[in-house]
Formats: sequence, structure tokens, C-alpha cells
Amino acid sequence: MRPLLGTKFQLKVWKYLITIPKGSVKTYKQVAIAIKNPKAARAVANACAKNPYAPKIPCHRVIRSDGGLGGYSGRGGIKQKLKLLRSEKVSI
Repeated sequence: MRPLLGTKFQLKVWKYLITIPKGSVKTYKQVAIAIKNPKAARAVANACAKNPYAPKIPCHRVIRSDGGLGGYSGRGGIKQKLKLLRSEKVSI
């Protein structure tokens, strides 16, 4: 993979996303807390939306706190996010 290009915050989010194990999900808020920025759930969602490295950087593993899928910036959009999660045996 080529070097990651993004803002300092985006890089922090994307590096955390790589640690989310296959077959599990986190909420945008859980990611914000994990990167020591607990009030930045919306900014985490924006960083996921700007992820040009999907699905290698698995932003598809991040969902909304209410259980909704949120968005997906990768090719195929939200349908692809659902397909990726199902292929990882995530019950959505």
C-alpha cells in the first residue's frame, strides 16, 4: 500500500481502523473514544467518509451508535458495506 495521505486526524482514525478485527464492528463514538477524542464521533465519521483506501483500511467496520450502517465511501457505497460486513459474518 502506498503511504497514507490525509490530515493528522484522518491518519489517526485510519490507523485505528486497521486494528478493528475482521468480523467485528465499532461505532463512530467508540472509535472517537479509542483515539482519545471522545467528542469527535462526527469527525470520525467524516474521516471514514474521506478514506481513499477502502476496503484495505476497513471503514466498513464502523457503524452508527443506533446500529445503522452510516455511510460508505468505498466503491459500491452502502450496498458494498453491507456485503463486506456479511462476508465477515457480522450480523447486521
